[in-house]
Amino acid sequence: MMTDKQKTLAKEFSISGKGLHTSCQVNAVFKPAPENHGFKFKRVDLEGQPILEADASLVGDTSRGTVIVKGEARLSTIEHALAALVGMDLDNVLIEIDNQEMPIMDGSARMFVEAIEKAGVVEQEAERVYFEITEKIVYKDPKTGSELIALPDDDYRLNVMISFNSSVLNNQFAALDNLADFKSEVAPCRTFVFLRELEFLLQNNLVKGGDLDSAIVIMDHHIEQEELDRLADLFEHDHVEVQKETGILNNLDLHFENECARHKLLDVVGDLSLAGVRIKGRIIATKPGHGANTEFAKLLKKEYQSKKRNAIPVYNPELEPVMDVNKIRQFLPHRFPFLLVDKVTEINDEFIVGIKNVTVNEPFFTGHFPDEPVMPGVLLVEAMAQCGGLYVLHNKTEKYSTYFIRIDNVKFRRKVVPGDTLIFRMELTSPIRRGIANMKGLCYVGKTLVAEGEFMAQIVKTEKY
Repeated sequence: MMTDKQKTLAKEFSISGKGLHTSCQVNAVFKPAPENHGFKFKRVDLEGQPILEADASLVGDTSRGTVIVKGEARLSTIEHALAALVGMDLDNVLIEIDNQEMPIMDGSARMFVEAIEKAGVVEQEAERVYFEITEKIVYKDPKTGSELIALPDDDYRLNVMISFNSSVLNNQFAALDNLADFKSEVAPCRTFVFLRELEFLLQNNLVKGGDLDSAIVIMDHHIEQEELDRLADLFEHDHVEVQKETGILNNLDLHFENECARHKLLDVVGDLSLAGVRIKGRIIATKPGHGANTEFAKLLKKEYQSKKRNAIPVYNPELEPVMDVNKIRQFLPHRFPFLLVDKVTEINDEFIVGIKNVTVNEPFFTGHFPDEPVMPGVLLVEAMAQCGGLYVLHNKTEKYSTYFIRIDNVKFRRKVVPGDTLIFRMELTSPIRRGIANMKGLCYVGKTLVAEGEFMAQIVKTEKY
């Protein structure tokens, strides 16, 4: 997968304002966060200060913005802030917030972007991992006509098309081909609303913190000036008129002719960050909305996790191993001729990757078989088991051994011969409980799967070896 360095804020900054729907006064503090932290929100006003991850699985409502919910804690209208974080190329930020809704500001991501630029962005040591789209991924909502498609591309690019049954706002298109252009081309673009919706929203206890200056108000049906004045009074705003050439209220001017489509693109960027991984691919969104966007984020997250689980490990012999054979001997009791893992190239919270170089000098080749040397399948199973043992033992401070008590679904796909380099990938299939570890093992030569199996092992404390 494509990688570069993760980034966080150089220093913290604060933003204050009203929540769009609740009218509550909100203070949000954006703080630097460590590597692999991601974007998280901390409700500092609630008991225990619960943390809500920017995760599609936490989406609880999308009717008038994106809302995440975790237990009793909820947070609304997060999409503009998240879009700013992605658009400014950040990976790890903690947002401490003292109310249930992010501030609406001017209805765009501009103020968030400006604050990030002022605070600064710093590079971290850890590599950034991307979800590289390798095949078409599609989400459709037949009820709304929304469709989002992810296609292979060499960068993160977006095309957004909107369509409304309106003489003023019918079809619009917006594109972002380089995330570096987000600040100037997308961030200033404000949310929009049809004038006919405003009174309904107020009557339903929504947009109480709204302001006619924090949204593009579109009027596509004739309305008397007296009615316009009454609505302006409801928002405690100066009286306004309709710009005849554009069909929007004259309290503001459009930044771009297609500002509404650009704002929808902004929403897509923010909502898709809930997939939890940077995307390398082209997103084509037709009639997007928060509901469709977040459902697509869930789909992307599922596809990414599936690919990660089934990813073929890549062996680069030039990289320093995580464990060499001397380190391996500290954790495994096996010795010649039965130590079947030469080095470990990767260990993380999910899996381990180990290497075995098969040479013609292996002692078993003298009898298996003299005229056709083939590595015995039982030794492939043993090698995978040893690699799994290293995974569950590598962080132990005392001596333990693993005794495999069950092996299931073993399959041999291709014979292993002298000159092959075996790449083992072992991962837990369930948490370790009561000293029992369940693992799945895969064995590759290059990109070819040669063996696989499921293992159950007992972890036992030992005196020495």
